[in-house]
Amino acid sequence: MTRPAVSVCIPAYQAERYLAQTLRSVLAQTFEDFEVVVLDNACTDATPEILRRFDDPRLRVLRNESVLPLAENWNRVVAESAAPLVKLVCADDLLHPRCLEHQHSVLSRDPGLALVCSRRTMVNEEAQPLSRNRGLRGLLGRHASRDVIRRVVRHGGNPLGEPAAALFRRDQFDAVGGFDRRWVFPMDLVLWIRLLEHGDFYGLRESLAAFRITRQSLSAAEDGSGYLEQRTLSDELATAPNWDVRRRDRLVGVAKAPGARLRRQALFVLARAQAGRAGEERNG
Repeated sequence: MTRPAVSVCIPAYQAERYLAQTLRSVLAQTFEDFEVVVLDNACTDATPEILRRFDDPRLRVLRNESVLPLAENWNRVVAESAAPLVKLVCADDLLHPRCLEHQHSVLSRDPGLALVCSRRTMVNEEAQPLSRNRGLRGLLGRHASRDVIRRVVRHGGNPLGEPAAALFRRDQFDAVGGFDRRWVFPMDLVLWIRLLEHGDFYGLRESLAAFRITRQSLSAAEDGSGYLEQRTLSDELATAPNWDVRRRDRLVGVAKAPGARLRRQALFVLARAQAGRAGEERNG
């Protein structure tokens, strides 16, 4: 069997509501040389039935015998992939039809790049846009990894985006040990930082992925532990000698962190209000 150029990895847990829409967005890519690996994390809802409805030779479905924690589950689905380039897509997020086309074109042609990300759109439970073209301010085009880390510290949050907006190399993922289970809220950002130890960054102007704000993510947004984790990560980066972060970068990040958190929470509050109205309309 010919090795695909890209693996799209989808970890699925109790994903019945959105999984079909996510899969359709992945399978509709204009770029054709890819596989889709879905890992059913011992789901007890309709996830297995939904997966059986998809008859596509690019799709491989695996299942855990018992529920794995988040990082272990994400690492396992990547470990099952066959391609040199990998994208992880959460089971409620979406891809633009040309996402793989654009990102593969950049990463496959430049061995000095470790990570390519695009802007993304934040959507509500009904996939309606809440905010378009988010992320990558000051990070469009090619940037040295050290400059990107300084931007991360100055941002006070995650300026690079969620997994669906990123494409990375499988060998470098293995080299850094994959997703680090010691982190929860910034687990994806921690991986991006570790990958950037192996090469530079490229930011695409187009919004090529959509991050869905669901009731589960609403709960996470209200948990202050995520904010504390983000500050801990920024402090570690600021004191790491290999990144040469300036004192000014650190001070700017401390000042901006509350604002970054409030902006994200505002989107989640808007999503909550829209979800409530949609529920009232369905029940009314």
